[in-house]
Parts: sequence; structure tokens; C-alpha cells
Amino acid sequence: MQRRSRGVNTGLILLLSQIFHVGINNIPPVTLGTLALNVWLFLNPLKPLLSSCLSVEKCYQQKDWQRLLLSPLHHADDWHLYFNMVSMLWKGINLERRLGSRWFAYIIATFSLLTGVVYLVLEFALAEFMDEPGFRKNCAVGFSGVLFALKVLNNHYCPGGFVNVLGFPVPNRFACWAELVAIHFISPGASFAGHLAGILVGLMYTHGPLKKIMETCAGIFSSNIGYPEQRYYFSNSGYSGYQDSYPYGRPGHYEEVPRNYDAYTAGLSEEEQLERALRASLLDRGNSRSSPPPYGFRLSPEEEMRRQRLHRFDCQ
Repeated sequence: MQRRSRGVNTGLILLLSQIFHVGINNIPPVTLGTLALNVWLFLNPLKPLLSSCLSVEKCYQQKDWQRLLLSPLHHADDWHLYFNMVSMLWKGINLERRLGSRWFAYIIATFSLLTGVVYLVLEFALAEFMDEPGFRKNCAVGFSGVLFALKVLNNHYCPGGFVNVLGFPVPNRFACWAELVAIHFISPGASFAGHLAGILVGLMYTHGPLKKIMETCAGIFSSNIGYPEQRYYFSNSGYSGYQDSYPYGRPGHYEEVPRNYDAYTAGLSEEEQLERALRASLLDRGNSRSSPPPYGFRLSPEEEMRRQRLHRFDCQ
């Protein structure tokens, strides 16, 4: 385990530059809070790295269970922090928009704990089956295990397309496996078991029972588990804020949202809408390009009287 280097933290400077380039107002709150917490603990670590990293020997045999909470939030150096948090920035923006802030925060907390547990199981199994006690002493630190779990989720929700891994196009659904291998060609010192643990936790959520278990636990500890999605509302200058919406009564259940179609049709029948559209099209040919067409339907008094007569005729 290498100690954090002192001096100019170039990786931290680049990370802050990336965050301000995206815009703090454009980053959802849980993602922004996760970035801020990791940066704060990098600058003000709760414990030295050797006292916060995760290993079978320290955590299981010596019962130092607090390492399960500390290890994902500490990083070896500024470049370790930079690459992990830039990855978190983009994955967090995509997933928090889709899942909603409260459910995404629940996922981050659950994945942070479970990736550590699965990592310990993998290292213990390797030590037992390969009869190599050194696996019990392997000490891992960093947020990358959680990021691999989030990568599985992101690829699950966006299965199409390809990503470039070491110059080779790889389908999205296999990208996490390809990156798992690629990272250990580029950086042999990275924790293979830690990254694999993240992939397995992500698969437990997308294809296993983890999501149902989380929903059940949320129902036990809260009387309302209808976690809202966060939708962005826009102004002419781009994102202008967040707005909660509840497309699901409960996670996993679809609920049809009633719509007021009169807001779009102005109460006209299909035949009246077609006639109105044809008239507007003919009028547009005579208008200059500098004058924009009016928004919505504006009925003249004659058209309104005609519509009322047609309505009375239909009711007879």
C-alpha cells in the first residue's frame, strides 16, 4: 500500500476543474455529495491508509469491521481519487437522473458495504483454495469497487452501443468484464478482487435478489417507499433545477399518470383539429418568415360559434 504523495495534487486540481466545467448546478445532489465527501476525506483522512484499507486479516481476523466503511472513501493518491471521481461524476449523473436521488443514495450506501463484504469473501476463498495465506493480507482501498457495480447498472439500463477498451469496440453489456481485464494489464497493482466484487454486486442487483431485498428493507424502515425520480426542468439557458416526480407507486410497479389532453387540443374534435391545421398551413405560406406562428389554438368568435353548433349537433 503506497502512501499518499505530498506536494501539488494535480489530480485533485483536474477533478475540481472537471466539476466546475460540468457546473455544480448540473450535478444531482447525491452525486455531488459523494464527490465532496471523497475529496474532503482525501484532504482530511479519518485514519492513515494502512488503518483504513480492507483485508481479511485486519477486518475479519482482527475484527476491525470499521474498515468496511472507511476503505471505499479513502484513496491512495490524487490520481487514484481523480480517475475514480471522474467516473463517479458521469455514472452518477446518468443513474441519479434515472433512479431518483433517494434511491440512488440507498444504492450507493448498500453497494459500498456489499462490495467490501464480497471482496473479503473472494480473498478468503482464494487463500483457502489456493493455499496461499498472502491473499488474507491483501489490503484494498478506494471507490472503484462501487464504480464497477454502478457500471453494471448503467450498462443494464443502456444495453445497446459499444465502448472503446484499449482500442477495441466492446458491446456495452460486456464492457465491465473487458475493463476488468484491461485495467490489470495497464495497472497490475490494482485490486482485481475488489473490482470483481463490484461487478458481482452489480449483477446481484440487476439479475439477482438484491433489488427485491432492498425494496423490502425500504418498506420495513419507511412507510412510504415511493422514491421519486428527479426530473430536470429547463429554461432557455439550460438546466434550471430539479423536480421530483413519482412515476411509480412503489419501486417495480408502473402507474399510469393521467393526462389532460384538452391542454393540447383546446377541446376540438379530431376533424376540427385537422381543419384547423390545414388552415394554419395555408396561412403560413402567406406569412413572412420573420413572424413566428402562434403557439396553441386561438379560435376566432366565428370558429367558436361553429364549434358550439357542432357540439350541439353531436349531442342530439
